[in-house]
Amino acid sequence: MRINNWHRVLQMIVLIFAGELVFSLPFHLARFFRPSFLELFNLSNTNLGDVFAVYGLTAMVSYFFGGLIADKISARKLMTISLLLTAFGGLYMSTFPNILGIMMLYGYWGITTIFLFWAAMLKATREWGGDYTQGKAFGLLDGGRGLLASVVSALAILIFASFLPSEINLAITSQKLNGFRTVILFYSALTAIAAILIWMFLPEPSITSNHKQNTNFNNLIKVLSNRMVWLHASIIICAYSTYKGLDNTALYAYEVLGMNAVEAAKLFTYSSLARPIAAILAGFLADRIAASYVIFLAFFILIFTYIGFIIFDGSASLVVFILINIFSTFFMVFAIRGIYFALVNEINTPKNITGTTIGIVSFVGFTPDIFFGSISGRILDANPGITGHQNYFLFLTVIALIGVITTWCLRKVNK
Repeated sequence: MRINNWHRVLQMIVLIFAGELVFSLPFHLARFFRPSFLELFNLSNTNLGDVFAVYGLTAMVSYFFGGLIADKISARKLMTISLLLTAFGGLYMSTFPNILGIMMLYGYWGITTIFLFWAAMLKATREWGGDYTQGKAFGLLDGGRGLLASVVSALAILIFASFLPSEINLAITSQKLNGFRTVILFYSALTAIAAILIWMFLPEPSITSNHKQNTNFNNLIKVLSNRMVWLHASIIICAYSTYKGLDNTALYAYEVLGMNAVEAAKLFTYSSLARPIAAILAGFLADRIAASYVIFLAFFILIFTYIGFIIFDGSASLVVFILINIFSTFFMVFAIRGIYFALVNEINTPKNITGTTIGIVSFVGFTPDIFFGSISGRILDANPGITGHQNYFLFLTVIALIGVITTWCLRKVNK
């Protein structure tokens, strides 16, 4: 029993490591180093939004088909291939391609990080959690990923800063390019290491009759005819939009609070430390009450934190309140994110169609990858400065309100 427990712990650690590193190249660089990313790749907010829209388009298709193959091929094989292909893309990124090259790269990553990886990882997590600890399983996965993201990003910031002079604002372009290239290669190496760990420590599933019970078509019909699946997907649309809403935190700190690029990156990193605490706490609460109820409360609180950003004007006298509001927003967003896939169990999804269900829910739920970046980029560029950011948070307030309503509907239908 003790050996089995250690095996379970090791499996979750490997899932956490791979689950975060596979998305580090597409997302960490633009999230933690937003001002430098825009400058060095010569992109505007609108350009970057369009780049993420390309990722979203290829990812959307990948969610659908990736869910189907996750019910047929082992997570170990799918995740290993995914991580290696994603790391390879980092080598190309280190050459600093033009905007067309960046768009093609993000389209490629939409396939490598989703088609072969996403549903496989979540199915493996559901199997790890068993029948009664789904909240714990998904909370640990996302909380652990958050902790790892903070640690790795802190190391990446140190690497980047080591190439710059002590007076950050005096750094020349060549210093920034060399530093950022090293950061890209750092993330690429870690992603490749994650592939090795998955292959070594994630077990092959035992062969069961589930693989013979239904065809992909029959599984698909079952999922599509379940209205709970559509409500679940709608909740994830709202939740994922609030999560993507965090991406502009560094830019907000840079443009409204007056921080430099490194200080803004550090603020995002420190705020991201809320992720493991929020996700794990939400997971344990979900196992004791219900994941849907925890999500409902978190969306409700988010409405008020977004209103706070609209009211606060960024003046020095309000900085403390703004920082508290930033942390509160991160905490609620990560609480929702940590457990929204625990709803798969709450709506009584049969285990043999877990991958297909996750594929459909993700196919619909992660559509913000297509539209959110383009919309938010245009909102910010239309009114540069604090007005643009206030309009941006008004947009997020509406999304949180829709999340409250949708979660209430799911709870009502589920009863």
